[in-house]
Amino acid sequence: MVDENSPTVDRLLGLLPAVYRIRDAENEGLLRELLEVIGDQVDVLSEDLAQFYDDLFIETSAPWVAPYLGDLVGYRVLHGVTPEVASPRSEVANTVAYRRRKGTAAVLEQLARDVTGSPARVVEFFERLATTQYMNHPRPGALATVSVRNEEALAWIGRDNAAFDDHAHTANMRRITAEQPHRAGRHNIHNVGIFLWRTEAIPVARSPLVHHADGRRFRFDPSGADTPLFGMPLREPEISHLAGPLDVPLALGRRWLRDHRGAYYGASTGSVRRSLLVERQAAGGDITPVPLAEVNFGDLSDLPSGDWAHEPAAGLVVIDPVLGRVFLGTALAAGERLLGTFATGMAVPVGAGNSRRVSRVSPSPRSDAEDGQNLQSRLDAVSGGGTVRIVDNDRYPQSLTVRATTAAAGDPPTEVWLTAADHTRPRVELATALTFKLAPQTTAVLDGLLISGGPLVLDEVGDTERRDIVIRNCTLVPGHSRSSAGLPVHPGRASLIVLDPFARVRIEASVVGSIIAVEGARIVVVDSVIDGSDRTAVAITGRAEGATPRKVETVADMELGAFGEPAGDIDLNETTVIGGIHCVRLDTSNSLLVATLAPGDLRPAAILARRRQVGCVRYSFVPEGSRTGRRFQCAPDPALAPAQRLAVRPRFTSLGFGDPGYVQLSVSADPAIRNGADDEGEMGATHRLFTPLRERNLRVRLDEYLRLGLDAAWIYAS
Repeated sequence: MVDENSPTVDRLLGLLPAVYRIRDAENEGLLRELLEVIGDQVDVLSEDLAQFYDDLFIETSAPWVAPYLGDLVGYRVLHGVTPEVASPRSEVANTVAYRRRKGTAAVLEQLARDVTGSPARVVEFFERLATTQYMNHPRPGALATVSVRNEEALAWIGRDNAAFDDHAHTANMRRITAEQPHRAGRHNIHNVGIFLWRTEAIPVARSPLVHHADGRRFRFDPSGADTPLFGMPLREPEISHLAGPLDVPLALGRRWLRDHRGAYYGASTGSVRRSLLVERQAAGGDITPVPLAEVNFGDLSDLPSGDWAHEPAAGLVVIDPVLGRVFLGTALAAGERLLGTFATGMAVPVGAGNSRRVSRVSPSPRSDAEDGQNLQSRLDAVSGGGTVRIVDNDRYPQSLTVRATTAAAGDPPTEVWLTAADHTRPRVELATALTFKLAPQTTAVLDGLLISGGPLVLDEVGDTERRDIVIRNCTLVPGHSRSSAGLPVHPGRASLIVLDPFARVRIEASVVGSIIAVEGARIVVVDSVIDGSDRTAVAITGRAEGATPRKVETVADMELGAFGEPAGDIDLNETTVIGGIHCVRLDTSNSLLVATLAPGDLRPAAILARRRQVGCVRYSFVPEGSRTGRRFQCAPDPALAPAQRLAVRPRFTSLGFGDPGYVQLSVSADPAIRNGADDEGEMGATHRLFTPLRERNLRVRLDEYLRLGLDAAWIYAS
């Protein structure tokens, strides 16, 4: 007997009479060599037949087969640029289930979720019209009047996320439309609204709360600013289930959280996912959760005296989810600290903790740090190449120097990484500047870190060798740190200072404050935000005129000079820049340059490139009066009248760093900006969200699954 797992040549030989095998062995195995050639072709044929059988099923078919299987069930191919629909396998697999429920709110909601990637809630507005009821068949759930005793129902009236407002409304004769949401009607017989939540809830586990005063008042946000808390959405059990408030990333209100405390507060388990927990950590490291029985939810706004409202009794804890504050009735003991597990909102996934971060293989050896341990000794140990990884969300108040030495002959170039583990957002609080001491042809990588308190500085060395810095998925807090009101403490100071004219810096998926870079240095920014803290400020420039610092200690507090030397070569791709730019050469693509000159400002232009015969600005927004190289398909269109050009400007949900809607492009932004990228998507840091392309895909699906006579449009709840 020949085993089926044996090589094909052995199985073929096993089919022959023994006499031929014996004679072949006596004649140097010529027959075996022939059967090896035949066996290779048999293997190819067997594999092809096996794949042919797999291709009959959408779950196991090859990617190129999926559209053909979809054609058999009437699947319409979507725009494949967005990652969620690049492979239509899941949609083809679910097409039959969708067909069975065609025209229902449940399938429209599932389609919206699948196509856009955002949590969705479908509302048939004709069910919310105030109508005269037939008295033989009354509908008690469709009351035409409001019950003032129902606090939970009243809380949804007038809110942006009116998806859960079940009160009856008078008819609105305007048709619903997504193209002009400010003019769209809602409550009409033929209107269906699809509410979408673009703001993601980003979980943060066991982050030390920031102390405010007297050992009793704390804030959740690591920067010590007020920030709203969000609820982590639950996983919906089946396609027929319509989303409720617990199923979407909802900004938590005080009353809502009070009435549903059991659904949000507590420790998460394998089957139960909760969004909020406060724990006490003793000096010895033991962690004890604050039980739900000791927690209240209320308003902790500031009083005229400077205290917080609603001081709790001894032994109790009050949490304000709107402001992100915690008030203890009893002060912490000596050496004790407070830990918070919570979720914050992030509409544009860039910076530390973003949901689009991709795990990368870091160099060996690797050293892990936690609980605020010393990072400098670990960095020194891997100066010849290696990784220091922070594995928790703790605070690291330290002064750091990243060193990299030259690799030995024949070895790969030295790379030193300081990175955060997956699903963490550690905060590095600098007492002074974080400095780079890099040997020629070495690279330093920062990944996944929230850095505050000071800038990153690469000092001038004096040679002509190249040194590389990579800043990936990081947040360098604009203005170094934030006040309790969320404003930058030092808005005139840079977050990144590059004084080596031969350096190369690459910034990816990050939020960075202002940048100072000398002529000769090259800064490449991809899918990021450069925030100068104000449209009239300077976001990227060189050293102030006449300033020639050579010591790192003298540049940590360097102010941005409005009339300084130009920065080096700047390449911007899918990036939003808040503030002016003064550089030697400027190349941009699919970017937003949000800058203007303040009254009395003597700068020649908000965006100024010295060498305008080189460099290209393409598919980007450039402010009026800017001096750049040649432009291609930029906004505003120079063919427009001056008044029309001034009207074309980007509109954002918020430009305040730390807000959930930070640098999110508004749906009311001019189409020249919202559809002005090279793939007809959005310009700026929101480009890779592919929002306009998702909307077009959703329109295709609505035309296919919407009932006859109904109009549907999407409404962004966040």
